[in-house]
Amino acid sequence: MPDSRTSDILIWLAREGLAGRVGYDLLAGFCQRARAAGVPLMRAILFVDTLHPLIEGSGVRWARDPTEDSLTFDYGASDSGEALASWQRSPFHALEVSGAETLRLTLGGPEPSRFPMVARFEAEGATDYLAFLHRAGSDGLAGLDGLYSHWVSDAPAGFADAHLDFLAATVPTLALLFRMATLAEIPRTLAETYLGRDAGARVLSGRIARGVADRITTALWFSDLRGFTTITDRSDPAETIPFLNDYAEAAIGAVQAAGGDVLKLIGDGILAIFGTGADVAAAARAALAAERDFRLRLAAVNAARSARGAATTTAYVGLHVGEAYFGNIGAPDRLDFTVVGPAVNEVSRIASLCRSVDRDLLVSAALADSLAPDIRAALVSTGRFALRGVGRAQDLFTLDPEIAEDPARSAHLAEALAR
Repeated sequence: MPDSRTSDILIWLAREGLAGRVGYDLLAGFCQRARAAGVPLMRAILFVDTLHPLIEGSGVRWARDPTEDSLTFDYGASDSGEALASWQRSPFHALEVSGAETLRLTLGGPEPSRFPMVARFEAEGATDYLAFLHRAGSDGLAGLDGLYSHWVSDAPAGFADAHLDFLAATVPTLALLFRMATLAEIPRTLAETYLGRDAGARVLSGRIARGVADRITTALWFSDLRGFTTITDRSDPAETIPFLNDYAEAAIGAVQAAGGDVLKLIGDGILAIFGTGADVAAAARAALAAERDFRLRLAAVNAARSARGAATTTAYVGLHVGEAYFGNIGAPDRLDFTVVGPAVNEVSRIASLCRSVDRDLLVSAALADSLAPDIRAALVSTGRFALRGVGRAQDLFTLDPEIAEDPARSAHLAEALAR
């Protein structure tokens, strides 16, 4: 194979990397050019572990002929159970254990391959299999110490020496580009996970200077758990984190499902916002919809925890609408992207008042007045209260208790909130 083909594809990879082509498009383009250069590729795969709270890693696969396999895929943890067993039966695990960087298998013999993945390709007519473990130096990023790939041929003679030389010369650059694309996704994942979706996007867009903040009108949510201190004092300390995680997952899931953004986890407390634009009615409706969804999720959490004898509780939620500043606060080298202002203090005080009036939900007059009339009609007054640290007394509302006992009214409210 002429060296010019190798040079050409390396130049193409450099250009594609600079242009930002990633994932399947990059692998497919590489495979098509490799085949044009004479490499008899039948299949290829490229994947890498990454830093993500929900998945262990992701990858892309290419096939010369259409298959039912997806072009891109994610995979979960492989450190236990069948996932671990499957990984240990793979040629990539064999590379890890041996310390080698390549593994070549000649296929088509009387006995099927000892690797189930390779045996499947062999059954499809594959004659040659080449796997790479593209190791990388340690850069302090968990799960990004290497990248895996394999290359499969069904040509009668498999890969010739020239084909192997071509792949050895070009695949490391392809792997580097794929790894760099994965690295580029990590800041987005971390920003969204630790700051929230909207706040994370703002930080990544460049809003990182201290004091940079937008004045917004938003619906605010503050919640905390009923009896949290008492429950944790009486429980095994090892149960505290699972306890918080179960209830936080219910609250965060409900907020995000309604389009909200969770900004703060403060022990058992959660601060969230809905909307940062002019449509206050939509933001208020979303906040109330999230609270209703939260109650359903709480019921499921409590049922599951009760079944295994674990402690259960419920939550207080305060909802409010008001102006706040949304941006960077803190020291130059330690910033927090959050909301501040009187409205934030008020929603916290409203949630705290739930205990005194024995209500799971309290809604400010500002939020109640922002709702459409048919939704507003589902709220009833709990009285007028002076909030600690807030200069003026205000009316607070809660959901009419009779709605839960009236299927028709419950269905009507659910329909109105879903609009």
